Amino acid sequence: MGGASESTADDTGRGAGHRVGTAMAALDAHGVVRAWSREAELLSGIMTADAIGLFAGRLLADPEVALGAPAFTDSSRWGTGWSGIVALRRGDGTPLDVYLRVRPLTERDGGVRWLVGATEMTAVPSWPMNGAGVQALLTGAPIGIAVRDTDLRCTWVNDALALQDGIPREKRLGRRLTEVLPGPDAESVEAVMREVLQSGKPEVDHEYRAWMPTKPQQEHSFSTSFFRLDDADGRTLGVCAMSVDVTDRQRARERLAVLSEASTRIGTTLEVMRTGQELADLAVARIADYVTVDLAESVEEGEDSLARLGSTNGRVPAFRRAGAASIHEGVPESLWSRGETVSVPVPSPFTEVLASGASHLEPVLDTSRGTWLDRDRERLDRIRQYGMHSLMIVPIHARGAVLGVAVFVRMGDSVPFEADDLRLAEELVARAALSLDNARRYVRERTAALALQRNLLPGRLVGGVAVEVASHYVPADTEHGVGGDWFDVIPLSGARVALVVGDVVGHGINAAATMGRLRAAVHTLANMDLCPDDLLAHLDDTISRLGVEERGLPERAAAESGATCLYAVYDPATRRCTMARAGHPPPVIISPEGGFSIPDLPAGLPLGVGQASFEAVDVELPEGCVVAFYTDGLVETRHQDIDAGIQRLGAVLARPDRPLDELCAAAFDTLPARALEDDATLLLARPRSLLPSQIATWDLPNDPVVVAHARSLATAQLTGWGLEALVATTELIVSELVTNAVRHGAGPITLRLIRHEVLVCEVTDTSDSVPRLRHARPTDEGGRGLFLVAQLASRRGTRNSPAGKTVWAEQEINPPLS
Repeated sequence: MGGASESTADDTGRGAGHRVGTAMAALDAHGVVRAWSREAELLSGIMTADAIGLFAGRLLADPEVALGAPAFTDSSRWGTGWSGIVALRRGDGTPLDVYLRVRPLTERDGGVRWLVGATEMTAVPSWPMNGAGVQALLTGAPIGIAVRDTDLRCTWVNDALALQDGIPREKRLGRRLTEVLPGPDAESVEAVMREVLQSGKPEVDHEYRAWMPTKPQQEHSFSTSFFRLDDADGRTLGVCAMSVDVTDRQRARERLAVLSEASTRIGTTLEVMRTGQELADLAVARIADYVTVDLAESVEEGEDSLARLGSTNGRVPAFRRAGAASIHEGVPESLWSRGETVSVPVPSPFTEVLASGASHLEPVLDTSRGTWLDRDRERLDRIRQYGMHSLMIVPIHARGAVLGVAVFVRMGDSVPFEADDLRLAEELVARAALSLDNARRYVRERTAALALQRNLLPGRLVGGVAVEVASHYVPADTEHGVGGDWFDVIPLSGARVALVVGDVVGHGINAAATMGRLRAAVHTLANMDLCPDDLLAHLDDTISRLGVEERGLPERAAAESGATCLYAVYDPATRRCTMARAGHPPPVIISPEGGFSIPDLPAGLPLGVGQASFEAVDVELPEGCVVAFYTDGLVETRHQDIDAGIQRLGAVLARPDRPLDELCAAAFDTLPARALEDDATLLLARPRSLLPSQIATWDLPNDPVVVAHARSLATAQLTGWGLEALVATTELIVSELVTNAVRHGAGPITLRLIRHEVLVCEVTDTSDSVPRLRHARPTDEGGRGLFLVAQLASRRGTRNSPAGKTVWAEQEINPPLS
């Protein structure tokens, strides 16, 4: 048989740089050469006489593998034909890759002969490049290249592909991808190749994953492009696949995805323990099978943490479990629940990490005898029970401080940790550490803010015999818990009590600091026994002076200029309440019958405006009533004006017989469910009155001889009250106070004794001159009276009124034992 020649070589062999046309041969049913063309001689270097009668398998460089071709000894397997790339052994012993086509020829007697066509690879017309350089390019290419026939069986492969996926050439040739890499990813790849064969449209950058046979526990990612191969006549020969291992790129994308997810899932709150749990939840199944987060107890409390373990002289600080997560429900691997104190063995990888600040990677966890686990048998039992075999310990540190450790564990069939896993864990922990440190700093600042608030507001309200009181305060800044509202109950002389409520514009630390300054100023002015209108005037002057001093601090000045206050003084002896307000909402008086009223009290200007005048109003409070003092945050919102809010408050409090604490709770329960727009404060007072038997009053003439009579009146009254133990000191106090009134006062004199929790002695005259305590010299004949009163009384003072002045002194009825 013969074939058309395209050779430019002479009859002795192939010329350099020339190519041979298609070599043809015919084989019988047993694979024996029966015909040999001239092109076959030129291609193989074997003359026709030598080729005839040879078994065709001897013409191949590897007759056992035959590059995926069916064995020539079993030509019945060729079916309707076969095509592919095989290595031909030339006459001089050198191999030559040729593209081989085998087609059946049916004889008249029904027998079958085979027509074989062979084309040198450098002459395949459908190849994208011509020349001998193509084969060298594909063989040495840095990317994996495979050629598959129309049945998707591999007919040619370069060395790079075997290096990529670990499948040797002899196992790949002649087989489909699903036969060497079974699984859904291989099936999807074959589906893509069929589509390319059918449509002729290339598929670029198709990614799939596969488990390498040499590393069955390590999954690799590949990016493969496919294009169809056609011959010169347009007939489809197969498909070429060009593959690149993109495992590193895929892992980088996965790391970025985990870190991106961490930015939204870790640090959603400023709670230290919750942030630790968020870190553990995110890391499970993405990095490890079991994760714990243990933080130093100082972190949870907001205190500064350790720079290194060595700062405690080797003593391991107390740790608390902040987070634990596992692929197993309920985290059965954990020895400690969240919030429990964690035992850290010494020495161990944990203490090494804390001391050095460097991570610990143990791809294969060593549980043999002689390791640190010998001293931690309970932990060792859990490790063996759940098949823990790979460990990473990463320190949690931020801004130079070690906050704790995060532990990552893999169990069962999971692959061991690698350096890439440690880098990802460190990046994840670094992001979580910033959130944890922010939460720690917030806890510290919030603790300081709450301590400030506790010190600025009264710890316990005491109304004495004058009033029963209850209060409730909710700051608008619920995160920090501080605001600018304040309230107070201040005991005054004569069993009286001052009731105060104020409001500084805004909330937060600045408003709270301003509130503390105002409250301190009110206490100081209240101790001077000023009338409510005078007290507010002095307070206004004080704030105005502070504003001048702090003009360079606009936030503080703005807060103080936006302050309001209501000051009221209640006297249980007369049941009268004198009150004045500086731009503050008026009080609400709940009658014993459940009705409510608002006293006609001039509003006045807010504090700090300057040159403001305030007017006091005297109101008699009936028995069984309740008085409500509040701030505008309780009665005013964007959706409700203050008048409607006051009406609502009055309706809620219209049960004066209920306990005051219940009334406070009811008032706040009616507030809208949304967050408060301003601080809200409520101070409730139920006035009490003194019995007539607790008060003794005498009007005395302004005459020196009345002093002895005043002493006898006081002695008789104390005897009637059963206070004989106070007779001596009281006689001296009465004598000195009445004498001062006679000498320095004018008009009639009033002596009053009040017995309640203390014994009060008051002397009132019509003069406005205020006696002053002074220290007499040894040569002075007088000037020691008020000094003696100060030594005998527990408290003393003077208060002015429109009718004159009152000098008073208090004594403990049951003085403490010295």
